[in-house]
Amino acid sequence: MTVFHEGRHPGAYIVGEVEYLSRETVTFASGAVVEPGTVVARVTASEKYVPLDPSKNDGSQTADGISFGHVDASAADAVGVITERLTAVSAAELLWPAGITEAQKTAALTALRAKHIKAR
Repeated sequence: MTVFHEGRHPGAYIVGEVEYLSRETVTFASGAVVEPGTVVARVTASEKYVPLDPSKNDGSQTADGISFGHVDASAADAVGVITERLTAVSAAELLWPAGITEAQKTAALTALRAKHIKAR
């Protein structure tokens, strides 16, 4: 019998949102691959989005939203949707970079809270 493994569903991390106001269409930088629920950041110089990386100092160290769906920009820039504001999310469903510390996670959640994204 064939076994299927279902991936993460778009928006599965959302507890509640303000319809038509919470999401934004953005450009993900070439090389980025994200799954729904990935905490993302905006690179200051390019204004493109990448997965959060607290070790950098180019804007990608500051959480700016959460990827709504799967985006594969591995070969070239790609358009995707993020949760950018006015949303309650399940903290357990958020995807973080490997090795993130609790202090870095707290800083990211604080940055998201400033955008009215509350993790529960």
